[in-house]
Formats: sequence, structure tokens, C-alpha cells
Amino acid sequence: MEKYREIKQVILGRRTIDGAGVKLTRIFSHDTIKLLDPFLLLDNFGSDKPEDYLAGFPWHPHRGIETITYMKSGEVDHEDSLGNKGTIRKGDVQWMTAGSGIIHQEMPQKTKGVLSGFQLWVNLPAKEKMCKPRYNGILASDIPELEVYPGVKVKVLAGSVGKTHGPVKDLYVDITYLDFSLEARKGLERKTDPKHTAFAYVYEGDATFGVGDGEVHAGTGSLLVFGEGDKVGAKSGANGAKFLLVTGKPLREPVAWGGPIVMNTEAEIKTAFSEIEAGTFIKVKPAGIK
Repeated sequence: MEKYREIKQVILGRRTIDGAGVKLTRIFSHDTIKLLDPFLLLDNFGSDKPEDYLAGFPWHPHRGIETITYMKSGEVDHEDSLGNKGTIRKGDVQWMTAGSGIIHQEMPQKTKGVLSGFQLWVNLPAKEKMCKPRYNGILASDIPELEVYPGVKVKVLAGSVGKTHGPVKDLYVDITYLDFSLEARKGLERKTDPKHTAFAYVYEGDATFGVGDGEVHAGTGSLLVFGEGDKVGAKSGANGAKFLLVTGKPLREPVAWGGPIVMNTEAEIKTAFSEIEAGTFIKVKPAGIK
């Protein structure tokens, strides 16, 4: 018999400053390593004031993780040590596997109105920490959107909904990344792998998650961590709701965290920073460079 997932915990993000001075909301980070394994961090950045974001995220390294940037509005210019260069626009996704090491920068551009988006960090399993880095730029037009119930639409960034598959292939970690949009007072059910971690982040409107005595009402800015079960239930409020629903297979491995570097041991963190200082951090160079 299928069981609805209950709400294990509700998390409200905290305002912080990152990069060279970007104001954002950090939804979760270091304190939730075990709770949200394999997910490490979720940031929600957004403002209608250019001074809140124009300083951007200048050149910085990553190793041992994947970073997923999903733009909801505005534009961000990016460039990396693999030779990739371009602009992430509304609805686009930048799925970057840092692997053995990558250096990149993400620089928000002045936007009329609100610039907003999300960045999610996914941990890499120990055996893939030093995999070959790769960059996957996904256009909004390549992300399928379908109506799963009347008044309920979903964009499939990764994983699948029915026979519709997201554009990201060959994932190192089995995850599903969905963006739901519900009109007023609409409900949905979504089956999930009972062995996978699952969370929802409400970024617009409000919704009730769970069923019966386990119902929890969540407003804008609320992240809900689901407990054990086979499916998630949700119903939007009077003004509708938009939320991310993300699931993933836990790694259950030790985590050593050194800023933008996430490995399994402190010795590996020390090695990474020693290599940065010595100029040997980058293992894969752009084509044509020896």
C-alpha cells in the first residue's frame, strides 16, 4: 500500500552575502548534510536592485561536486577553465560537473525588473570526485513542460515524469529536479522512490503538503524535507503556488567541506588548496592548450 510522505522538517532560509557581495537567501547548507544527502546547498538569489547582485561571483574553484544554476529571470554571464563562455538566460540551466577541478565565474547582468534564480549543489560519490569535469548548458526551449493535472504544469529539468524525460543525461547521482506551477487551489500527487531524499521549495505563492493530520502549510520561502513514503501530496492556496520538487539517491559517505571544494576527507581538502596555490589544480585544460 502506497504511503504519503510526511513532513520531517520545515526550513526557512537566511539572508547572507556571497561571492564578491551578492545578497541572497541560503536555504540550506552545512547543517543539513545528513538530512538532505546527496544535496549540499541551495541558494535562492534575486533582487530588483542591481547593487544587490552586480558584484557577482568572480573566478573561483570547485572540486568534488556538481553545481546547477537555474535562472527564473534576468541573465548571468559565465566563463570557465574548460573554455566555455556564454550567457544563462530566463529559464536556462547551467549544469556543471566540477569533478577533478574547474575554475569559473558567474556574473549577473543588470536587469530591468527582478533578476532571480537558484543554485543547487549535488555531492559526487567518492569514486567520481576526481572525474573529468564537464559543462552542460541547457536552453529553456530544451526543457520539457507538460500539464500533469488540469491547472498543474511541471518543467522537467532532470529525471522523468511519465514518459517525459529531462534534458540532462548520464547523471553521476540519480536525481529528479522538477519545477511545478499550480493555479489556485489545485492539487497533485507525485510518486517518489521511497529510498530517495526528497524536498520541496516554495518560491511563489503558498501550498499545503502532506495529508490528514500530517498536513503542513508552507508559504513563499519555505523548504519542506519529506520523510519516508512513496508519494508526495500538495495543494496550492488561493493565489496558486510555484515550487521546486527535488529527489535524489543518498550517498551515505563522509563529507569534508572546504568552501567551494567538497571531498570525503580533510586530507583531500588540504591537497586541493595546495594544488590551487601551486597552480596544479586544473587537470583538464581547454582544447588546443597543452
